[in-house]
Amino acid sequence: MRPDESFLSKLQIGLAGLVVFGFFILGLLGGWLAPHDPAQQNLAQVMLPPVWQEGGSMAHPLGTAMLGQDVLSGIMAGARVSLLVSVCAVGLSGALGVLLGLVAGYVGGWLDSLLMRLADIQLSIPFILLAIALIGALGPNLTNVILVIAITNWVTYAKVVRTETLRLRDRDFVKSARVSGTPLALVLWRHILPNVMNSVIVLVTLDIGKVIIFESGLSFLGLSVQPPTPSWGSMLADGRKYISIAYWTSLFPGIAIFAVVLCVNFLGNWIRVKMDPQASP
Repeated sequence: MRPDESFLSKLQIGLAGLVVFGFFILGLLGGWLAPHDPAQQNLAQVMLPPVWQEGGSMAHPLGTAMLGQDVLSGIMAGARVSLLVSVCAVGLSGALGVLLGLVAGYVGGWLDSLLMRLADIQLSIPFILLAIALIGALGPNLTNVILVIAITNWVTYAKVVRTETLRLRDRDFVKSARVSGTPLALVLWRHILPNVMNSVIVLVTLDIGKVIIFESGLSFLGLSVQPPTPSWGSMLADGRKYISIAYWTSLFPGIAIFAVVLCVNFLGNWIRVKMDPQASP
């Protein structure tokens, strides 16, 4: 790699890390850092343009929405929803998928076949159809969105961990533990799990961006958090009706989704290469 390429690569990763760090800070503190109440309506300042356009105001740097809500405050508060859903859903789906993958790969037999057939059946159902069906039955709220994404997202973890477990279960250190009478749970916990965690960590970093897209899509359809709680997807959905006269109401939430997902994927790919130097970037 030439020096200039190395510098550009480091710069890219640094910027990506900065954006992702900012996203986490907004997710944790955005509601308190926002300059205005994101749900506050002001009919005297409906659809004000961004500050750099004629008629813009420093009080609303990115403009206002159709009922006078501050767009910047909505984006900052909406980061909390995306962060909460992505972390909780990835954590739940990862834990479930890793557990089932370990059991399927180590035990094998009919249990392995059953779990993998269930995974194949779920993969054959489009996510959005399954999500609409489940949320329609359970009701649209943040808890149900997290559960639905977790339920529909465990398959990737299970398949990857199962493959790694099949490779590891015949290794000498695992056989020695088994022969010495170590209980199954301890074999999986002490000897198999630590050796599959690299793959799991890479999957988690890449999955966060995907889950942000999922949540935004459900919010866009009105199947996630309900008003007045702001989310990036619902801001996009509301702003699309006025895009010809107030583009900023949907453009800036869209940029937020694009930038965070792109930077999370950059970091995920970098972590993958660092953990497996033979992998192509």
